[in-house]
Amino acid sequence: MSLRVYNTLTKQKELFEPVRPGKVGIYLCGPTVYKSPHIGHMVGPVIFDAIKRYLVHKGYDVTWVVNITDVEDKLIDAAAKQKTSVQDLAAKYTAEYFDALAALGVDTIDHFPKASENIGEIIALVERLIANGHAYAAEGNVYFDVTKDNDYGKLSNRRVEEQESGTRAVESAGKRNPADFALWKAAKSGEPAWDSPWGKGRPGWHIECSAMSMKILGETFDMHGGGMDLVFPHHENELAQSESATGKTFARYWLHNGLTRIRTKLKSGEWADEKMSGSIGNVVAVKDLLHQYGAELLRYMLLSTHYRRPIEFTDEVMSAAKKGLSVFHRLFERVERLAPPASPDDKPAGMEQVSSDLLAGEHEQFVRAVLRFKMKFLEMMDDDFNTAGAIAVMHELASETNGLIERTRVEKEKQPDAIQAAAAATQTLKSLGQLLGLFRVKPKTTGAAEEPGVADHLMQLIISLRATARQKKDFATADAIRDGLGKLGITLEDRADGTIWRKD
Repeated sequence: MSLRVYNTLTKQKELFEPVRPGKVGIYLCGPTVYKSPHIGHMVGPVIFDAIKRYLVHKGYDVTWVVNITDVEDKLIDAAAKQKTSVQDLAAKYTAEYFDALAALGVDTIDHFPKASENIGEIIALVERLIANGHAYAAEGNVYFDVTKDNDYGKLSNRRVEEQESGTRAVESAGKRNPADFALWKAAKSGEPAWDSPWGKGRPGWHIECSAMSMKILGETFDMHGGGMDLVFPHHENELAQSESATGKTFARYWLHNGLTRIRTKLKSGEWADEKMSGSIGNVVAVKDLLHQYGAELLRYMLLSTHYRRPIEFTDEVMSAAKKGLSVFHRLFERVERLAPPASPDDKPAGMEQVSSDLLAGEHEQFVRAVLRFKMKFLEMMDDDFNTAGAIAVMHELASETNGLIERTRVEKEKQPDAIQAAAAATQTLKSLGQLLGLFRVKPKTTGAAEEPGVADHLMQLIISLRATARQKKDFATADAIRDGLGKLGITLEDRADGTIWRKD
C-alpha cells in the first residue's frame, strides 16, 4: 500500500516519497514556554506520535524534532510581569510540557532543541541571508526582504500587499517594507541578549525554527508540522527564509492540524464554540484534563477526529469518547476471562500467527474478516494518516469479535477453537491500537477482577438481590436497581458467565 499525505503547500494529497530512501525527518513546531500547556498544545504531539509509530511500522527510520521556543516576546513579557528571569520561567513551563507529553504517552520525540542553545546556528543563517541579498541590517536589527523572494506567500496563498495590511507598522526608520520581518532584534534593556555582528540582540521567532530544523534534519527534510494557525506568518516566513538561504526545497510536505475549539460563554451571555486561545481566556490546562479524564481517554479523543479537522472539546464529545474507548476495554476484559494470560508478560498470538490453523475450521469467515479489518485499518492510515477512520475500523473489529463470542456461546461452552479465534482477534486489535499509542497500559478495572473490598462486597450483594428479583420475574425491582446504580455512575453488565459492575 502506498502512503499519501495532504500537503498544505500544494493543497492536495500526494504520494509520500522521502528525501532519503528508508528515512524520514519530521519537524513539529513546539511551544513557546511562557505558560502552562493546555490541551491545544498536545494536539500536534499526539498526532505526530501516532504518525511516527505508523511510519516505523512501515519500516522507516524516523527522526522527529520538536523545538522549545525559550526566546520570544511573549516569554519576555510574562517573565517581567511575574518578576522572574526568562530562563527560570522557561525552565518551569518546559518541565510542565515534558510532564504532559509523558502522561499522554508521547515518548517517540528524538530531539528537543532550544532556541537559546542554538544562537550560533541562528546567527550563521542570518549572515547567509544577508550575503545573498535576501536580508539587510538596520539599526542593530536584521530584516528579511520579502520583495527579494519572488514566490513569497506560496504556502498561505497571500500576496505581499495582503500581508502588509495584517502586520504591525514599520518598527524603525531602517525597515524597508511593512511586511519585512525580523531575523535579529536589537537588544532592549532587561531582555536576554547575545553578541552578534550587528551588536547585542536576540533572534526573531521564525529564524529559530529554520536554524534548528536544518541543523538536525538537513537543508531539505520530509515533513513539517504545526497547527493551522501557524501557516501564516510563522511557516510562511520559515519557508521563505530557509529556501532563500539554501536555494533548495525546505520541507517536502507541510502537514497542519486543525485547531481545538471549546464551548465559550460570550459577552452577550450566549454560548458558542470558539478556538481555544489565551487571548480569549478559554484555555483548559492539560494537567486538569488529565486529572479529570485520564491520559488514554484524552489521546483517544484527539485521534478520533481527522487531524486536519477542528477538534471540538465539549462534555458531549468527551462522553462519546469515553463510551467508545470503553467498548475496547470491555472486550479485552471479556476475552481475558476466557483465555487468561499465563503471566503478566504473556502476549497471545495475533490472528496473523494463528490464521493458518483456524482457516480450515468452522471459524474461517471470522478469521478472514479479521484480516480484512487489519488491511482496512492500514488503508486508512495510508490515506493521509486518517486515525479517525482507523479507529472506526477498530470498532468494526471489536463488534465482529463480540459477535463471535455471542454466536458460539463460548463463555458457557468453552470451545477451544472459538476461544483461540477470539483471543487472536483481540490481540490483533490491541496491536492496531498500539500503532496509535493506545492500549499501552492496562487500565485499572472495577469489579470482580479486583481485590475484593467493602465496595465490591456491597456490589455483589446488590447484584445478587437483582438476580433474585429477576428469577422471581420481579422485573420492576430489577430495573429499579439497575437504574438507581446508573444514576450513581455504576454500570451493570450481564454476561453469560455472570454479571460484572464498573464505575463509569
